[in-house]
Amino acid sequence: MKNVSDIIEQYIKEILSENSVIELKRSELAEKFQCVPSQINYVLKTRFSIERGYIVESKRGGGGYIRVIKVTPNTHSELIDEMINLIDIHITQNTSESMIIRLLEEGIINKREAKLMISAIDRSVLDLSIPLRDEVRANILKAMLQALKYKM
Repeated sequence: MKNVSDIIEQYIKEILSENSVIELKRSELAEKFQCVPSQINYVLKTRFSIERGYIVESKRGGGGYIRVIKVTPNTHSELIDEMINLIDIHITQNTSESMIIRLLEEGIINKREAKLMISAIDRSVLDLSIPLRDEVRANILKAMLQALKYKM
């Protein structure tokens, strides 16, 4: 059974499938899904990040809104370049997984490849102390992304 966050994410993605830019009201969404507004914030922060291909803008106050924009690159190579540029000298596991999920959603990789990539950057595999673990993860992810740019 899906949790509230999954349902909210699915709802927003369905609306985005019709338009690449949408404006929502946090309070209306919270009322619709019978949750607190902070639940909406959580979904937007974790599931609609730049790593996943979205820009979220918000204006607070009485007439406030949340604008969600789906960013669509022209080519797979362009998307991979954007991802490589987003990776600093270190990257967290969550951010890495978000990038890999986007690659899967964009059809650049399949489910099996996504699982392999996520396994390779997992904190249990990279049994190092922070910040070294996040630096090694960044290097591994950059190398995998570079490999994806060129067809075999």
